[in-house]
Amino acid sequence: MIYEFRTYTLRPGTLPEFLKRFGDALPRRQHFSKLAAFWSTDIGPLNQVIHVWPYENSLERARIRAEAVKDGSWPPNTGEFILTMNAEIFEPMSFSPMLDPSSSGHVFEMCTTTVKPFTMPRMIERWNKMLSARLKLSPLIGVFVTDVGELNRLTHIWSYKSLDERAAVKDAAVASHLWPIGSDDIVIDEETKILLPASFSPIQ
Repeated sequence: MIYEFRTYTLRPGTLPEFLKRFGDALPRRQHFSKLAAFWSTDIGPLNQVIHVWPYENSLERARIRAEAVKDGSWPPNTGEFILTMNAEIFEPMSFSPMLDPSSSGHVFEMCTTTVKPFTMPRMIERWNKMLSARLKLSPLIGVFVTDVGELNRLTHIWSYKSLDERAAVKDAAVASHLWPIGSDDIVIDEETKILLPASFSPIQ
């Protein structure tokens, strides 16, 4: 299983119309494969949308994308709103939940940690040791490593009912020495985005 994360940066002020056109085109696109999630950024880099598509492998991805384009159902008529586009292929960790439809919260946090080359196994080992205790504090949506794109990156997504709950969970995790899972001996960069789901996102 692989997940394609597509991140688009939009012209300011165009998000509502982009969402409308994307949502209108989505039902026909989903005849070929299902959307896993769709978010827009609320805190962090603004005017971004992130849509996630699962595939069995890269061959299936190429076939489905070609079929959707040939059908004329994809891409949606949104090009006038897009400034930049980025696509990454992620592989889920063995302990990651599947990105199935769910409704666990209204606020999502996407965290990306970049580690020194060849140290990802050490990071994953730390996750394996600490994850069960961390899961008692808030739901985990998924944990992934980059297969195609910028390498040595681990991305994890959590859901919360509100920003206040996120702050309380973070405080509790730090106080219990459950967070951060990484360590500065291997981590070279960290970033976070607060995301809100689109109305048509299967993950809410």
